[in-house]
Formats: sequence, structure tokens, C-alpha cells
Amino acid sequence: MSQTKRIYLDYAATVPMLDVAREACLQGFDQWANPSSPHADGRAAGAMLETARQRLKSALDWDGDVIFTSGASEAIRIALKQTKPVRQFVSPVEHDVVLRFAQGATVLPVDANGLVSPAQLDDLLKDGEGQALVALQSVNNETGVMQDLDAINKVTRERGAVLFADCAQSAGKLPLPDADLIAIGAHKFGGPPGIGALLVKDLSVLHASGGQEQGYRSGTQNLPYIMAMIAALEAPASWMERAAELRTDLDEAIKAAGGVIIAEEAPRIATIGSYRMPGVAANTQLIRFDMAGFSVSAGSACSSGTLKPSHVLGAMGIDEKSAREVIRVSIGRDTTRSDIDAFIEQWKSIFQAAKGA
Repeated sequence: MSQTKRIYLDYAATVPMLDVAREACLQGFDQWANPSSPHADGRAAGAMLETARQRLKSALDWDGDVIFTSGASEAIRIALKQTKPVRQFVSPVEHDVVLRFAQGATVLPVDANGLVSPAQLDDLLKDGEGQALVALQSVNNETGVMQDLDAINKVTRERGAVLFADCAQSAGKLPLPDADLIAIGAHKFGGPPGIGALLVKDLSVLHASGGQEQGYRSGTQNLPYIMAMIAALEAPASWMERAAELRTDLDEAIKAAGGVIIAEEAPRIATIGSYRMPGVAANTQLIRFDMAGFSVSAGSACSSGTLKPSHVLGAMGIDEKSAREVIRVSIGRDTTRSDIDAFIEQWKSIFQAAKGA
């Protein structure tokens, strides 16, 4: 069965730009000048930039500082490479970019649901010298599992550590956690790709390194994209309740049809579901779904084109064969019940055909 219109279910990878974001971007182009220039045009652009900064803080209920970046990846790099704490701790289920920038960090154990134990973190933090930085995702990009950052934050506060939360998958959908550093990327919530921000509670935890953004980043600020990001953040997220209903229905249907829900018992964001189709390779599933008109991915879209098994699923204790049978379905603002129903029917069709082969 193929769709006359393609059904996009890869919103965890990137989200189509909202109309309000497009309009704000064009406004930024119309009034463009270098915000750092001292002339009248530059001062006007600078005023727009600072207004945008305040709007972002208001939209996210953030009372700290904001460093505009080229996306979540750059925000993560600044948080991990320009930080003053001498020790770093990361979980093994973090996004690839976090693990790349945090080489040499102590790896925190996770359980079968991919969750870090606050008690184990507390033991590790108390056994070393010097301030520590703990880097954790608020929501895992492959499984949708939500870390208990409230409990983690309690531990880091008591131990004098700095908590860095990668909120690429949750910003604009869920309230921000109480963290010292937070990374966001606009294309995950309806803004354009190539723009994001690092939210900083206390700038003193970072080493300055540039000429812009209060000295913590170099490069002319991308005012049109910043304006678009703010507009996307200010759009209501009332669709999340509907997403939760759709994801629940999807979970139940996949399980009833013989599939496996990854991290079924863990708290998971409404927008991401990770499913194993026993005996059918993820690459085979992706090809068949694509031919039928569905856009989904295997694990993280950043690495789904590789043949490597997911490091996230491996860290959760899932064997390599099973991990290679897992795909990710992610729901967005525009996803409808008919989209989910059609996907479920196609999932059943692919599975039945594979079992009968």
C-alpha cells in the first residue's frame, strides 16, 4: 500500500518551519544589519537582537543569560569545551555530538530504560576533587526517554556540580529543567535549521572565547533566523496532548501486532516512539516504509545512514541483532490520527510479509 500523499513521521530529526517563523525570518531580512556595528542601522539591528533575547527568555521562562549559536551542536560544544569545571560526567545514551565533545569524561551507568541513577551519580561526584559538570539529555533523541532531571539537579546542587541539559528534543514542548546550562536548536520546534542557543544561569562557569555574545562566541549574529526561532518558540504547544494520545494508540497497536516498545516502562515524551520489529532489519523496514510513502528513521537521524548499531540501545543492554531491528517514529504538530492509523496498517503489512517469506 502506498500513500497518495507522503506521511512524515520523522519530527525528532527536524520539523517543518512554522508560517510564523517564516514571516519573522523575512522581517529580519528586511531590517538586516550587523547588530555589532555602531552606526544607526547596526544599532537598530542590535535593539532587535536584544528584544529577541528577552522574548526567548520570556517564552522559555528563563531568567539567566542567552548565548545565540548556530544550533544545538554549537551550544553543546561551548558548554563542554569552554566550561571551567575540571571533571565531566556524561551518560552513554547521549547524542553523538555530546559524546564527541566530552571525550575523556566519566561515563555514567544507565539501567535497561536508559536512565541515570541519582544515587549512583551522587557516589561518583563525592569521590573526586574539583568542580564537576554533568551532561544529560532531558529527552533521548532515539527512545524518547526522559531523564529525571529534578532528582539529578538535587544531587548536583548538593555536590556543587554544574548541570548541563541537552534540551534539543524537549524545548518548546516541555518546561525547561532547572539546569545551569541548557542547549536548544530551533529546527526541532518549528524554527529554521542553523540557529539555536545556549542558556546560561551563571556566565562565570564558562571561559570567554569570542567577540560577540558577551564574549562567549565569535561571528555575526544571524538576526533573521533568531527572529524566526523566537516566533516558533512563542507558538502554542497545545498539540502535545493530542500527540500523547496518538503515541499511546501507536504503542498499543505495535505491541498487539507483535512488536516491541523500547523502554516501555520508562517516562517518555509524547512525540517519540522507538519500536522493534522482530526478525526484520531496520534498513529493510525503512526502505519498505519509504516506498509506501512514510518517512521514519532508524535511531538518530544523524547516524541512521550508517551501518553501526545504536550506541543508545547498546548502553541499555539490548543485543546488537535486536538493536538493528528498531526504528523511530516521531510525531509532530501536523500529525493526524489517520497518519498514525495508516502507519500502523503498513507496519502490520511489512511484518506479516516478512513472517510469511
